[in-house]
Amino acid sequence: MSALRVVAAPLVGLMALLIVSPSAVQAASGASPATVAHKHRRRRAHPAVAEKKAAVANKPAIETSRVVRRTRTRAAVIHTNTAPVTPGAVIRASRRSRRAVYSPWTEPTFADSTVGDKVDGEDLTVRKAALDALGPYNGTVVVSDAQTGRILSIVNQKLALTGAFQPCSTVKVVVSLASLSEGLVDASMPMHLTRRYAMDMTTALARSNNAFFARLGEELGFERVEKYGKMFGLGEKAGLDIPGEEAGYLTSEVPDSGVGMMTSFGDGIRLTPLELSSVIGTVATGGTMYYLQYPRSEDELEHFVPRIKRVLDISTLIPSIRPGMEGAVEYGTARRANFDPGAPIFGKTGTCTDTAQPGVHLGWFGSFADYGKTKLVVVVLLTGGRGISGPIASGIAGNVYRNLNTEHYLTQYQAPSVEFVPVRN
Repeated sequence: MSALRVVAAPLVGLMALLIVSPSAVQAASGASPATVAHKHRRRRAHPAVAEKKAAVANKPAIETSRVVRRTRTRAAVIHTNTAPVTPGAVIRASRRSRRAVYSPWTEPTFADSTVGDKVDGEDLTVRKAALDALGPYNGTVVVSDAQTGRILSIVNQKLALTGAFQPCSTVKVVVSLASLSEGLVDASMPMHLTRRYAMDMTTALARSNNAFFARLGEELGFERVEKYGKMFGLGEKAGLDIPGEEAGYLTSEVPDSGVGMMTSFGDGIRLTPLELSSVIGTVATGGTMYYLQYPRSEDELEHFVPRIKRVLDISTLIPSIRPGMEGAVEYGTARRANFDPGAPIFGKTGTCTDTAQPGVHLGWFGSFADYGKTKLVVVVLLTGGRGISGPIASGIAGNVYRNLNTEHYLTQYQAPSVEFVPVRN
C-alpha cells in the first residue's frame, strides 16, 4: 500500500495540473488561454505570417506610440527586459538622421562679404546701397560708370578681383552680338528650334533659352566664337593698373562638351566680375569699351581720366538686343530686378554649377540702368550652394538701383567732364 501511495501521489499532482482552471493558468503564465493557443499556432506558422500575426495580437499595446507602431521590431521593444525606447528618443534620433544629409556644395551660401575690403576712394553712397542689397549672401557687387569706366564701389574686393568662374548664361549677350554681326539671325525673325517650335532673339534672351543659343553656337563655329570672345575682352584683364586684378580665361580649343554648351552655358570660359562689367558697359555705351579704373585716394580721383580700350563696331546691333535684355527684367529671368518703370534696367542672368569647381553653384547678373544721362553698371556674382541663382542675383541688383533711387543718386549723379584718352594696346 505504501508503494501504491508513492506512485499515486505524482499522478494526483499531474491530474491536478490537468484540471486546473483557466484563470489559474492565466495567473501563472500571465497570458489568457486564447493567447496561449495563439502562441502555439504562431510557432507552427511560417515566420513571416507569424510576425504579422504577432503584430496584430500586440496592437493594443503598440498603439501607445505611433513611432513604435511603425517599426518592425515593435514586439521585441515591448517584451524585452532592456530599457524601453521612448517615443521622444525615437523622434530625436530620426531628426538627427535627417540633419546628416550629404551636401555637394563646398562654398557657403552665406558669409561676411566685406572681410578685407578697403573703402578708400569709393563712393560711400553707392557702397552703402550695395552692402544693404547684398545682405548676408556670399558674393560680390561691382558698380561702375559705363561712360567713364570708373569703378564706384566693390563689395568683396577679393572675389571681384581674383575670382574667375564659368559665366553661365551671361555669355549669351556676346553670342547674340556675334550672331547678329555675322548675319546668322535677325532679331525680329523667329528661329525654328524644333519642327513645330520657333523663338525670336528677344524672347530667347529674356527667357534665357539654352537651345536657341546652342544652335547659334553651332552655326557660328568655334573660330568665330573665340574671335568675338576676344573682341569683348574675355580672357584678359578689364582694368587698368588695378592692383591684384587677375584675368579670366578663354579656351583656345573646342570644349569637350561642344560649342553649343560653350555658347549657352559658357563652358571653356572663366569670367571675372570686372570682365562682365566691361562687357555690359560696352553694350550700354553703344560699343565704346573703357578700361575699368579704381581710384583709391583723393589724389587719384582728382586726376582721374577715362581711358578708351577699344571701340567695337556694334552700335547698329545694340537696338536688336536691348529689348531682350529689358524683357529679362520685365517678364523674364530677371523680374526681381524691376523696381521703377521710369528707370528701365537692361540685364542678363546666369545660373549654373561651375564645371572647374563642381562644389560651387553660381548666380550671375550683369545689368545697366539707362536713367537719363546716367548709365550705371551693376554686376552681381553669388557663390554658394542651395538657393543661389541668377534670379536671386538680379533681385540684389534691383535693390542696389532701388536704394540709389531712394537717395536720388540716379538723377543727381553726373559723369565727370574730362577729355577721353585712348590707350594703345
